[in-house]
Amino acid sequence: MSAVLIKGGRVIDPASGLDATGDVLIVDGVIRQIEKKSGKAHPDSKTTVLDAEGCIVCPGLIDIHVHLREPSTKHAETIASGAEAAINGGFSTVCCMPNTTPALDSEILVEYIAMRALRANMARVFTVGAATAERKGQSLAPILAMAKAGAVAFSDDGDGIADAGVMSAVLRTVKAAGKVFMQHCQEPTLTRGGVMNGGTLATKMGLGGWPAVAEEVMIERDVRLNRDIGCRYHVQHVSAGGSVEIVRRAQADGEPVTAEAAPHHLLLTEDLCEGYNTQAKVNPPLRRKSDVDRLKSGIAEGVITVLATDHAPHPLESKQTDFASAAFGMAGLECALPLYVRALVEDGVIEWPRLIALMTHEPARVAGLEEMGLGRLAVDGPGDVTVIDPEEEWVIEPEKFKSAGRNTPFAGWKVKGRAKGVVVGGAVKMWR
Repeated sequence: MSAVLIKGGRVIDPASGLDATGDVLIVDGVIRQIEKKSGKAHPDSKTTVLDAEGCIVCPGLIDIHVHLREPSTKHAETIASGAEAAINGGFSTVCCMPNTTPALDSEILVEYIAMRALRANMARVFTVGAATAERKGQSLAPILAMAKAGAVAFSDDGDGIADAGVMSAVLRTVKAAGKVFMQHCQEPTLTRGGVMNGGTLATKMGLGGWPAVAEEVMIERDVRLNRDIGCRYHVQHVSAGGSVEIVRRAQADGEPVTAEAAPHHLLLTEDLCEGYNTQAKVNPPLRRKSDVDRLKSGIAEGVITVLATDHAPHPLESKQTDFASAAFGMAGLECALPLYVRALVEDGVIEWPRLIALMTHEPARVAGLEEMGLGRLAVDGPGDVTVIDPEEEWVIEPEKFKSAGRNTPFAGWKVKGRAKGVVVGGAVKMWR
């Protein structure tokens, strides 16, 4: 028998509404006791006791949008390094995107990812399968077979599905599989040559502009296509304020639409691109302060219900070049938590219990992980727990990341709030 007692923390479980000081006892990988008063759980002498006084004890954090790059020939990340980075950032579960080489577009590759994650023995890793063959947007991938093999969702992330007929077929098939479709919302004819937010600054810098409308029109189109289909539809990495309004209207009309936001779109603006700072080059691009404000309002109102990092590690040389040629994206798993704290809790947008919900119960609902008991603390449920010290102050130092990616504009930021420990299936994966 193996047992772990997490003792004396502020236990927050958004799924049940629990918010009280107490203990969580995990035995043989399963939660056996949740006591609202510390000291009531009675471990034996072989129990590992973790002192969580002054800390938040919550369901294991979940990120449903990460890029782990495997399989790949460039080795920007692996399942093993990405899973370790997830643990270091406080995440017990991640869902990896299919824009790999080759694309994750077959049941064999879904099984391969599961095998590699099992071998890594760190965070849980689930596959988001490609919706179209080779992610080319022309013909459907074997969605039903991949779902049966364990894919939890489908997306052509890295590209939006431009062909409306193909998109309609994808929505119908993903619905038949009982899964969610996650859209990278980018109308390609509006973004050719675009490398940063479209507007005065892009013109001044002599760079191709990427207008917000390219995101908005794809969401609008998909919502209309989906009205008579009813597939669960999730908008990835919302960047534009107008997108929030489209999602809000769809939800008000009863459409099964959800949306996520990433930390960089909640804290940074296009101004960071000045000086041709390639660390600020992301997809979709950083936008204006007004967009940031509207995203935060969308979170406060419950329109955006998921926080996801869009963790996109790259070799340093991919960023050490001219802006137009540099890779899109930034590594995010290991610094996301305090960045969300700064953007949302310290800024008064939401409080800790809602932040925890946006990182546990809500993403679990979107990706169907709640069916496995993930995203909540419940007796007889899986022993996945994250312990957070909300008061720890620290400096983001990319050179200390477990991820193979060091590309981040947040290097040197002084932040507050850090994962102290992560337990996955009753095994302590990290405790500091």
